[in-house]
Parts: sequence; C-alpha cells; structure tokens
Amino acid sequence: MHIELRNIDKTYYPGKKIKVKALANISLEIKPGEFTAIVGPSGSGKTTLLNLLGCIDSPTCGEILFDQEQVHNLKENRLIKIRRNKIGYIFQFFNLIPTLTAFENAELPLWNIQSEKKAKRRKRLKHFFRELNIFELGNRYPAELSGGQEQRVAIARALANEPSLVLADEPTGNLDSKTTSEIIELLKKENKEFNVSFYIATHDTTILPYFNKIVYLKDGQIQRIEERDKANDKTS
Repeated sequence: MHIELRNIDKTYYPGKKIKVKALANISLEIKPGEFTAIVGPSGSGKTTLLNLLGCIDSPTCGEILFDQEQVHNLKENRLIKIRRNKIGYIFQFFNLIPTLTAFENAELPLWNIQSEKKAKRRKRLKHFFRELNIFELGNRYPAELSGGQEQRVAIARALANEPSLVLADEPTGNLDSKTTSEIIELLKKENKEFNVSFYIATHDTTILPYFNKIVYLKDGQIQRIEERDKANDKTS
C-alpha cells in the first residue's frame, strides 16, 4: 500500500482556552515494504502521527491518501474496513480485552472474515504464538500475563489479518534486550517475506540498525529523514 501525507497539521483543544499543536506541516511518503522507525523525544508527535496513519484520528488540515484514495474525509464505516483489512496496530498499552484469553484477543481481527481465510490465518496465528514463545499461554487471560507477554499477544494480533501496514507504538518498551532483538527480527522477517510496511515509534536507539528508514520528529515537525540501502540493514 502506497501512502502519502501532504501538509498535515493536527491541533487539539483540551480546554476552551488551551490549544496544543501536535503536528505541523508534515509531508511524508510511505512506500510498500518500508521498515521505518519514528524517533523523537516525548511530546514530539510520534503517537499522533501513528494515529493518523492508522485512521484512528483525522488531521486538522492536510491530506492523507492510501493508494491515491483520500481517507481523511471518509465515513466511519469505510474507515472501519480499512483498519480491519489493511492495518495492524501494536498499541503502547496493549488494549487487550480482559474477559478474552490471550489467543482470543489475538484472533479478534479474524472474527469477520470468510471461514476459509479464517482457518488459514488461525494456523498462521498459532505459528506467531510459537515464534513469540507464548504458545503455552494461549488460554490465559490478560491478568495472568506479564507486561512482556501481553505485548507479544498484541504483536501477534497486529499480524493476524495479513495487513499491508503495521503501526507500532513502543513495541519493545516492556521487553528485555534479548527479547527485543527477537521481536524486531520477527517483525523484520514479516516485512521482508510479505512486503508489509512497518512504522515503529521508539525511544530505543539500539534497534535503529534494523531499519532502512528513520524519521526524526521534534516539536511536531520532521527534522530530517534518514534512508538506508536495504541491502545494508542489520538482518540482510
């Protein structure tokens, strides 16, 4: 999926006399198969940018195009289809449903698809649970999992529906360094095998060698974009 952001501003009004400009004049192109990190200090606009890309929020002004279709003004039912069919989102605070098991949480994106696809993708999801070392935890509820285990369930859920774009907000924030490397390598493998675009917001500079594109944000603006030859990234 080819994505363009054109002159995007995002302003919030948390109070009558309070105005917060989260993003200012953001223009960005996302090509199919990119593996991109978004870095910057807290409050730089990383999560806001991910929410716009994920069709969770809409810009104050500017244009967002998915495969040349303007999505920022679409009706909610159309946005739901885009989010369900094209986008996987790894939330910073997991957003797992407490009354569902780990596996039931991960297969939520599969509930509204055809039975043949569902069987294939459930098999693929079980593979992810093994890769993420949580296969034996599938019948546990979120309250019975550690933060790192919940994070891995959230990652499996984001990959379940074979999305074209995966957005991740600090996906390794609750993991140790060894597990962090394993998780990023799994995401990179998915990126290469299926040409899935990844946009990952992170404070962890140790994982930057895995990325072939790095977007540096500060005060809601893009400071610079660093692009690297895919042949030279860490997992090639």
